[in-house]
Amino acid sequence: MDKDIRKTVEELYQICDYIEEKGQLKQAPPYPLRKIQEQAFLNFLVYLSFADGKYSPDEQQFLKEALDLDLSEEQARELRSARGLTESKFGRNIPTSLKYFVLADAGHQAPDRTYKNRKARQLVRTYRELGEHLLSSKDGTAKKPIDILTRYLILLDEFLKEYGLLRPDEKTAEIAVAGETPEEPEKSADELIDELNSLTGLRSVKEEVGAMINLMKVQKMRAERGLKTVPVNKHMVFSGNPGSGKTTVARLLSKIYAGIGVLEKGHLVEVDRAGLVSGYVGQTALKTQDVIESALGGILFIDEAYTLTSAKGQNDFGQEAVDTLLKAMEDHRDDLIVICAGYTELMTEFLDSNPGLRSRFNKIIVFEDYTAEEEMAILRQMCRKQDYTLSKEAEAAAEQFFRDRCENKPPSFANGRDVRNYLEKAITNQAGRIVALQGKKKVSKAMLTRIEMEDVGSITL
Repeated sequence: MDKDIRKTVEELYQICDYIEEKGQLKQAPPYPLRKIQEQAFLNFLVYLSFADGKYSPDEQQFLKEALDLDLSEEQARELRSARGLTESKFGRNIPTSLKYFVLADAGHQAPDRTYKNRKARQLVRTYRELGEHLLSSKDGTAKKPIDILTRYLILLDEFLKEYGLLRPDEKTAEIAVAGETPEEPEKSADELIDELNSLTGLRSVKEEVGAMINLMKVQKMRAERGLKTVPVNKHMVFSGNPGSGKTTVARLLSKIYAGIGVLEKGHLVEVDRAGLVSGYVGQTALKTQDVIESALGGILFIDEAYTLTSAKGQNDFGQEAVDTLLKAMEDHRDDLIVICAGYTELMTEFLDSNPGLRSRFNKIIVFEDYTAEEEMAILRQMCRKQDYTLSKEAEAAAEQFFRDRCENKPPSFANGRDVRNYLEKAITNQAGRIVALQGKKKVSKAMLTRIEMEDVGSITL
């Protein structure tokens, strides 16, 4: 076992001591926080060990090395039964220790220059590392343990998000809505995973993508330890309506895969039909090959991929692009990931158009439309980023607008893009109102930042 995991656990225990020593909890826990956390880690590892129905000698050895606990199979089964360490019970509940960590971070009971109110996030990352290392000790990499770990980590991330301890990067939030690509400083894989999980909505997407990430990380750890690995098809289809976060997730995934060593570069090359297909015989294959070469070491993201096969006329060269792509996916299986994206129904037709597509794109991730509540969350996030606030009346009007739009979706419904367009119109209306006030009334800072009911009442999209 990597000695670093034991060091990570010890560092977490030191944070437990720090919280109590600094008096960061209004009410002290009934037992030392370190002891509570030790039991929480034990429960978690026993729970995850039995995800495939058995407790192996390798898992017993991992518990001994990670937690300094020698637990026999009989003892592990008794513990599992006595503490209800099943998915229906343990897998749906937040650990008590994490609640204390959240209170220490969110309560701000004492200055924290050492950990900067990121203690709860560090605890969740420790759970992630423990889980990944435990799974790497299993024989093979079964899907169920990976899924169970992923769901549990998403549960913990959502809890942090409720208390404002897992926030999306402002630039990333802008990407999600505006589709822009600002420069960002390099981030670790864990920070990027936090960023993915902090995006508004997309719970099922986070679980499926998270399971893929965990699978890749565990396979890499097994290879490093000289264990057998299973071949994994990394290519995917992202299906869903416009503005539902497909490009944003693909961009984050490319960086995460680079961070964990699955991809060499981790860049994202975005292209559509026009970027692959030429109007002359023999040119499409060359054009497609050039795009593929530029994407090696990263992810090739093909938007509206169904347009490559939707036109079957004599002078259409979309199929030539598909054939070139399929060959490249086979030739560059270790340094190229392809994600095809588009409307759900049309992507089904795309996959059915060629048997080779179905076999290579066997992972389909569906991006559901945002709910009205999620669109309002995006609107508030965008307002904060751009130094605007909504008056109570304006917020109520916006909530009604998105509720009506989500219930009666027009053909132009565009999820997060609708939110961006809505805010742009509100800001434009506010600017016109304020300019009209000049010379009549002094314009205050509060007036410049507040969007009023009259700024949003007449908005249509």
